[in-house]
Amino acid sequence: MIRAERTSSGRRVFRRHVLRRLAFISSAQRVGLSLNEIADGLAALPPDRAPTKAQWATLSRGWRRHLDARIAELERLRNDLTACIGCGCLSLQTCRLFNPNDEAAANGAGPRYLLGDDREEVARHQV
Repeated sequence: MIRAERTSSGRRVFRRHVLRRLAFISSAQRVGLSLNEIADGLAALPPDRAPTKAQWATLSRGWRRHLDARIAELERLRNDLTACIGCGCLSLQTCRLFNPNDEAAANGAGPRYLLGDDREEVARHQV
């Protein structure tokens, strides 16, 4: 994803556009993008100079849906963290109210409600 130049003594030197890429990679990782996603996005940018504003805009539009989904997932986690999340966690007092008989497990493993499963939809399929 980046390239360094070497001085005659072997020390690595990074040009300004490479330092910007490093900052971008770090920021993209902090918001949940994988290194593969970041590398795929950066592959569309010129490797030897800073990208134009239009090139950055194209890259960010491509990630917008993914980031919006991640934001929604984090909001669900924040809002539902203290309630039953349909994970089959055996917190029976809470799960009896929100996930009787672990109905959410029919949709797969993991925190089904945090993953976006609808509680009412799960209940309708159990009838």
